[in-house]
Amino acid sequence: MDKEIKSIKPKLRDYEPIIGKSSLEELKILADKLSGKTVQNINSTYIGGGVAEILSRMVPFLNELGIDARWSVIKGDTEFFNITKKFHNALHGRKEMFTEEEFEYFLEINRKNAEDLEFAEHIIFVHDPQPVALIKKRNEIGEKWIWRCHIDISNPDETVWNFIKNYVEKYDATVFSAPNFAKMLALKMFLIYPSIDPLSNKNRELTEEQINAVIEKYGIDKKKPIILQVSRFDYLKDPVGVIKAFEMVRRTMPCQLILAGGTATDDPESDKVLAEVQEIAKDNPDIHILLLPPDSDIEINALQRIATVVVQKSIKEGFGLTVTEALWKGKPVVASAVGGILLQVKNKLTGLLCHSIEGAAYAIRTLLTNPEYAKWLGKNGHSQVKQNFLITRHLKDYLLLFISQYYNDELIYL
Repeated sequence: MDKEIKSIKPKLRDYEPIIGKSSLEELKILADKLSGKTVQNINSTYIGGGVAEILSRMVPFLNELGIDARWSVIKGDTEFFNITKKFHNALHGRKEMFTEEEFEYFLEINRKNAEDLEFAEHIIFVHDPQPVALIKKRNEIGEKWIWRCHIDISNPDETVWNFIKNYVEKYDATVFSAPNFAKMLALKMFLIYPSIDPLSNKNRELTEEQINAVIEKYGIDKKKPIILQVSRFDYLKDPVGVIKAFEMVRRTMPCQLILAGGTATDDPESDKVLAEVQEIAKDNPDIHILLLPPDSDIEINALQRIATVVVQKSIKEGFGLTVTEALWKGKPVVASAVGGILLQVKNKLTGLLCHSIEGAAYAIRTLLTNPEYAKWLGKNGHSQVKQNFLITRHLKDYLLLFISQYYNDELIYL
């Protein structure tokens, strides 16, 4: 079940022109303090979503620094992932109905995974609710257990949260992506922002030929302004609301909409959302619905680079790495004022925030009619990401998190 992750290019040294030599030296000094420790990340999928994307880069970097870092994924059937999708929605505040049998089935799958997994001996780093009950193995294996919550649980369905909380409180520490995402718990709590990799295929500079190949592949009109949302097909990303906002804008100016994204193995609802969006858009030649496979990083990169305006009209949002990606590319962003988006988009400074379909349409129209203002927002957004949301900063935060589990309240000197 373990997936062996080997160091791949780019190497950490390749980030020096972006973050500076001293920042790289800090990473090496911190990693030395974890010499001999194992770190095992556990989540529910290798493919799809921000968690898998971050781990696919973070684990090789930890290994490059000399830490024995591993990545394991729990197994589950359709019934299990239907239940955990309902958990996800309920923790975001949506009312869901559960039976005792569903809670018990969730625990049964966790028990089976606990028996099948080969656990590391030092730090067990569990991501999100799906594997949370693995903590029952704590007395048998692992010195330190950390639960990383990537979603906003500030206003959850209390029945589901109380169920999850019974297991969360058995961990040594928890990590949240923003202060307003968290619930107060009787254990150590840490704040760590997610990040993007500026040298990954999704974010590195592309050649003109690579960009043109994507334009030709999907039949995109370069002469018409492009409104783009890149997201997994999920009701919480509100793709239908994006289409409605686009239709409002299109009444007064020519433009086209691209909804691009994929599905995740741990989200059985996404196929239903995709079908609904395709049905709504089927008679409109200016709406492109692109179902992209997991290895479409170059395509996503190119789409973001040709976009006139990038939208993220989420109803709920853990952090919104697609916003970070767009800002890194200097694109003007229109996004909902929810979740981690508020940490990235400072209204009228690094992008425009909206609270409704009408508000999204107004903001998009504002940017299409004011290209210099749009360019200024994009420049500010790029600086914001460089300072706060790159993977090298994220890596440093994780190293400090792991060290803190052994040094307690002692100061860490660099």
